Amino acid sequence: MSGEYNLDAIVKKLTSNGHEALSRKKADEQPMPSVEILSGIVESLRSVMFPGYYGPSEITPDTMPYYIGSTLDSVERQLGDQINRGYCFVCEREDRDQCADCAKRSRETARRFIAKLPEIRELLLSDVEAAYDGDPAAKTHGETIFCYPSIRALTNHRIAHELYTLGVDIIPRIISEMAHSDTGIDIHPGASLGKRFFIDHGTGTVIGETCIIGDNVRIYQGVTLGAKSFPKGEGDQLIKGLPRHPIVEDDVIVYAGATILGRVTIGKGAVVGGNVWITGDVHAGARLVQSRAMQMAFEHGGGI
Repeated sequence: MSGEYNLDAIVKKLTSNGHEALSRKKADEQPMPSVEILSGIVESLRSVMFPGYYGPSEITPDTMPYYIGSTLDSVERQLGDQINRGYCFVCEREDRDQCADCAKRSRETARRFIAKLPEIRELLLSDVEAAYDGDPAAKTHGETIFCYPSIRALTNHRIAHELYTLGVDIIPRIISEMAHSDTGIDIHPGASLGKRFFIDHGTGTVIGETCIIGDNVRIYQGVTLGAKSFPKGEGDQLIKGLPRHPIVEDDVIVYAGATILGRVTIGKGAVVGGNVWITGDVHAGARLVQSRAMQMAFEHGGGI
């Protein structure tokens, strides 16, 4: 081995603050959010939404209220703590006395989130229904809950999106990236998804932050609903938060490999064929295939 092995010197270099973007700014700050604890919270919520499928498999109608109640009691405390850590993680304040109400605000946010769980569950049940109705290979609704990556990813997303809507920092993104790692489906927590949403197969699907997707929409693997460009402001910095992703209206189908970029609208009931590249609006009821998309793009300057 070349060079002298000096553990103290290695540790000193790794703990130096030479790279602010890669290291914590203050050693005495609140602990950072825990991916391990957040993963446990999500799995607990999954078991509340789909009792018996996740969590204790022997749960019965008699024991279900006790299980759900005790689980949510634990989730409320853990989630409130993680939300508070998320606030601290992004906070730029030097004077921590100004943050005296953060812990209280975090607990209240956790409770507001839990109050939304019945609505989240209704959305997920509609997604299960869409998966069962939309895939002839599905033998039962339970099969889609157990086996379909779409339902797993959408469970994470609907949890993350509600937290995002409540103004929670960093935690929603962590939860969405858990699903991305597990399923290959990448949905930003800011994306708004309607009822009965189904992603068939799912691998390689990307749905951007400002996407708005209507009801009864079905997309396939490898679909990208992304941004076409990234405007810059002062100092050549990207302008954050601009609407830059597609709007997909009700009853749309987008087949495998299609790429739809920019703040364009895919009209109600349109069908977008596989491997199509779209950067313009698609009118309601359109049937778009690859050769036709290329012809119309040339004839109409990119609009479809």
